[in-house]
Parts: sequence; structure tokens; C-alpha cells
Amino acid sequence: MSTTTTIKNLAAPFVERFPCPHELKLALGGFGVDVRSNDERLVAWLKDYFRDFLRASGPALCDVLAIECDPQTLALDYQVKEPDPGKSKIKEEWADLPDGRVVRKRLTGMLFLFGGDCHLALGPCLDNPNQIVNFINNRFIEYKLNQGCLLGHAAGVSWRGDGLALAGFSGMGKSTLALHMMNLGLNFVSNDRVMLGRGDGGLTVYGVAKMPRVNPGTVLNNPSLADVMPDEDRAAFKDLPIEELWSLEHKYDAFIDECYGVGRFDLEARAKGLAILNWKRGGGELTVSQVDIAKRRDLLPAFMKSTGLFYDSGTDMPVPDFSEDAYVEFLKDCTVLEVTGGADFERAAEELTKFLKG
Repeated sequence: MSTTTTIKNLAAPFVERFPCPHELKLALGGFGVDVRSNDERLVAWLKDYFRDFLRASGPALCDVLAIECDPQTLALDYQVKEPDPGKSKIKEEWADLPDGRVVRKRLTGMLFLFGGDCHLALGPCLDNPNQIVNFINNRFIEYKLNQGCLLGHAAGVSWRGDGLALAGFSGMGKSTLALHMMNLGLNFVSNDRVMLGRGDGGLTVYGVAKMPRVNPGTVLNNPSLADVMPDEDRAAFKDLPIEELWSLEHKYDAFIDECYGVGRFDLEARAKGLAILNWKRGGGELTVSQVDIAKRRDLLPAFMKSTGLFYDSGTDMPVPDFSEDAYVEFLKDCTVLEVTGGADFERAAEELTKFLKG
């Protein structure tokens, strides 16, 4: 790889070769994004997916190009991203350049180039539209982190402008709980990632414009989600033992407006609290207790989240502090609740909704 290789000069030939006349304007909170593509079908799919976040006009802070084409090869010295714990398949590799980063998805051949004012998705986009959704959302996450926010591994709900983040150790069901709480009149903020930011009025929780992907166990135990599962799947799954049902690697997109009504997806709320699920099936009576996170740092791993490959602070930005101490400092201005005992989604939804509305 030449030392003069940059994101800008890698992207230039593709931008010239593939004009992108089809456009989609999004408003992710106060973050305007213009998405352009050479393929009208992709823009139509994205318009439907992001239908809660369309904007008619106004300036954009980010311009994303999504070029539909065959998988492309770049002569780069990639580094391998090691699989997550419990996984064995290598899915991603990356190369850092002077002005940004390239991420390659091994299984799909998709390439993502980003840095400065370049945000390019390149490859079989139509076959992998959810990777384009994630790329767009990661531009928003990067923007908020560079403003001083911290990233949390949590779902989120809101009530009249107040928000509650829902974190939990692996498999605890934070997204399932968020959707149960929506049955009690709350709005949705985020499925799996939140950003915490500090302003004049205290902490703010920011969500991500991604629809929850729910497993069969979540669908079968929440009547609001009934329509997301085909009848044949319902017949196949309804009699499975609960342990097998919850472990199925089968997901459905649950569009908030279809399941709960229009206008029920907020991307920003005042952070009233963080609830950390630390329960288990058969764990006895459910208990919700306030904790001092400075004295219960054992709970922090349930909320702390690595920024991953799609975050690049930029050459002119100081490296943010994502240390454990930084999380403790942020959360001192936020009520932290620990949910223990048995995994009881309906009871937890009632108790945490009472807290949020109180």
C-alpha cells in the first residue's frame, strides 16, 4: 500500500464511475443526512425503512453515498477483527488510512470508506440493505461521540420527554422489555445502542434509528407484535419449550408504527434513569433497587459498549475518554436501578414505567 493512499483518492474513481442521482433526506434528531445512490430501488427501500425520520429540506451534516455494484477489491493491508466471544467466524477486516478507515465485510463483500467528508458504501447494497442502515446510523453515532457523548449498550423508552435506558448482561432481554413497556403507553427511543450526552439541563439519552429485531419468544409473548410473524412460523414455534424458543437464531423486524402506531419513535429524551437487568429465569421475586454505580462497578460492563470499527474520531479530534471512570462520572447525574430476581417482563415493565412516569 502506498503511503499516499487516502480515503479520498480511493473513493474518487468509484464516485466518478457511478453517478448517484437518487436521493433520500433524513433527520436523525438534529443530524441531517443526505443519502444518495445509483440505484433507485435501494433508495426506495431505505425511504420505507427510515419513514419515521424523513426530512423535506434543509442542510445536511453528512452526505452518504451507497453505490450498488459487484464486490470491489482494494489493494489494502487489512487487519482482521477477531470474532466476539463465543463466535468463531471472522466477518470483518479493516485498514486505517491517514484520513479515515476502510471496513470490509468478508461474508458479503461490502466495502465502507469513511473519513472527513467521505462516507461511501460500495458493493451489493441491495442484497445487504441492513448494512447500509447500520452505516448511516453509525455516522450519527460517530457525530454524537465526537460531541462528547458516551456509548451505551442499551435499549431505551420515553414518557413525555423523559427517557429510561435499559441495559442488561447478555441475553437478559432489554429490547423485549422495552417493547413490553410500550404496551403501557411509552415511546421507543432505541433498540440496542444509546448515547448519553451532558447539556445545560442535565443528561440526554439519544437513540438510534433502527427498528427492533425480535426473536420468536418476544413475538409470541407480546400481542402488539403479532403481525410481524407469519402464520406458518407461529404454528412451528408456539409449542416449543421456552428455553429453546428464546435461543432461536431467528429474527423479525418490528416496525414501531405498524406495531404501536405513528409517532411512537423518539430519538432524544431527558435521561431520567438507567435500569440494568441482572435477573434470571426462576430467580424468585423480582426486585428493583436503586444503586450507587460508583460502588457497583460490577454492573458497568452491562452498559459500557465498545465503539467498534465504524467509529473514527478523525485526525483533528482529541481521542475521547471512554474509560470506566468516564462512565461513572456521567452516571452520577442519573438514577441507576438494578433489576434482580426472576425474569418477569410484565412486572418489570410495570415497575419501571411507574418510575419513569413518577
